[in-house]
Amino acid sequence: MSKSKPKGKGYVYTCDANPGYQIRQFADVDGDGSGRNATMSIAQASIWASNLTGRNVTSSNIAYLVKYGRIPGTYMNGSLMVSTDDLEQYYSRRARFNEDAYKLKLGDDINWHLSFEEFKEAETTKHVHRLHPYKGKFIPQLVEYFLDTHTDEFKEEVSFETGDIVLDPFCGSGTTLVQANELGMHAIGVDVSLFNAMISNLKLSSIPLADLAKVASNAGKVIAMDKSGETARVFEEDLLEELKVFNQKNFPFPTFREQIRNKKINEEEYGLEKASAFLPRFYELLKKHRVSNNINAKSERFIDNWYLASVQSEIDSVSRFIDQVPHEPLRNVLRLVLSRTVRSSRATTHSDLTTLVRPVTETYYCSKHGKI
Repeated sequence: MSKSKPKGKGYVYTCDANPGYQIRQFADVDGDGSGRNATMSIAQASIWASNLTGRNVTSSNIAYLVKYGRIPGTYMNGSLMVSTDDLEQYYSRRARFNEDAYKLKLGDDINWHLSFEEFKEAETTKHVHRLHPYKGKFIPQLVEYFLDTHTDEFKEEVSFETGDIVLDPFCGSGTTLVQANELGMHAIGVDVSLFNAMISNLKLSSIPLADLAKVASNAGKVIAMDKSGETARVFEEDLLEELKVFNQKNFPFPTFREQIRNKKINEEEYGLEKASAFLPRFYELLKKHRVSNNINAKSERFIDNWYLASVQSEIDSVSRFIDQVPHEPLRNVLRLVLSRTVRSSRATTHSDLTTLVRPVTETYYCSKHGKI
């Protein structure tokens, strides 16, 4: 490894981009040539972290850690940089919850294969498994472990072969059925929920993608032509632009997350303070665009309790369009997409989508995203 002395204190290195993914150079901010506390770009850090952990750590993974305050980040010449010390400390903390730690706590008879720690979320939600949220869904790798032909110190015998029939009497969203098909097995699923049955059958269906793209595009046009929601859409565009400016000023990235991590800011108090500061502007925009944010909480209908009138109008328009689609598999795909969209359109906070404690019809501070 070679190094060059730049102007000022410390050595500056760059990353070797060869297929071996080796870190050749980095920035020695201590200035003593030791390489301690080196700073590097997100791309370089992904390679460095991959070498450290023995796993494929992507640039997106590193950016996620900075975005959500897991590690600090700093800007140098317009590029986001991270420290190897911070990365090493982060992965060291995670390593405390590794196989040895669990065996020390719970005993040596743990089947660590079932931790599936080597898989990233993109792999545990691969292809059709992310079509729709479903509580209690297990990852496809768990099904593969029991159905495939591998053996290990815990799974000593193979129980299923290609061509077998797998029955799942409580199939939920169809994870077992899909993985059985992938392994060349027949699969039968049973579930009391008609909606679950629709999800499972869709995951196992052959859908003409060109036709799907066409009808999905037409569904989007239906929303655009819904004049009853046009005022609300203009309001939302105006609101988002105002929020962008407000959030950049009051929740700067990555400084805000660092201040929380270093306990220089009480996140809950600061978030409430800034949410209150923005509310007058929110109501000014409502008045300007003549949009109502009222919810009919006294209604016996769920849709009235959790959806604004403008959202209900768009749901009705798209639902009527979907009912007219002649091809049932395409019709059901659009219903599934509409269901996901409707779920995210409830008048509630981001963290309350699954529990629905109370309707929220004002802007609020979201701790996950660190902004209003």
